Amino acid sequence: MVLTRTDGTVAQSGGRDPGGAARTDAEVLAAVAGQDRGALRTLYERHEPWITARVARRCADRQMVEEVVQDTFVTVWRSADGYDGRGEVAAWMWGIAIHQLLHRLRPRKPLLDRLRMIRSDPRTSAEEHVLLGVQYGELGVAMGRLSPELGAVVQATVLDGLTTREAATLLGIPAGTVKTRMMRAKVQMREALA
Repeated sequence: MVLTRTDGTVAQSGGRDPGGAARTDAEVLAAVAGQDRGALRTLYERHEPWITARVARRCADRQMVEEVVQDTFVTVWRSADGYDGRGEVAAWMWGIAIHQLLHRLRPRKPLLDRLRMIRSDPRTSAEEHVLLGVQYGELGVAMGRLSPELGAVVQATVLDGLTTREAATLLGIPAGTVKTRMMRAKVQMREALA
């Protein structure tokens, strides 16, 4: 496996992770945070196929898919110590991948145009308002009270827009468990928001 960027920031080749197959994703990610290239290789071998498949389902441009996957693993390498241990490592990595894809798909305006828009229109978009509410409002507080298992299901199905089957595959649990956890999460969030 070779991971390289045009600026040469990460080069991965060869290195094996001797205990990789026996370690959990969280343990392997902790090793990546310690700059263990073999551990990065293990994560890549475990997660690259499904990340590529999911990104490809959302983007028909094969080159962009490859760039998104590449940048996802570069980001994992650089910010592995940012994983807080809540939820599944796979869900955390999918969040990175989807953000990389959205960043590439959204048209970027020149900096001056963006600055003019900020000054001339202080209102936030409906999407930004909802996301701010999810992150900092009552909804964010309610989501923060959910167990990691329930929070991961809500993140995958509601915020990332995955189907029950996709969320089940991503989280490594049966589809029925996804539905049950989503139902439990809804009940808990209704109570928290009442």
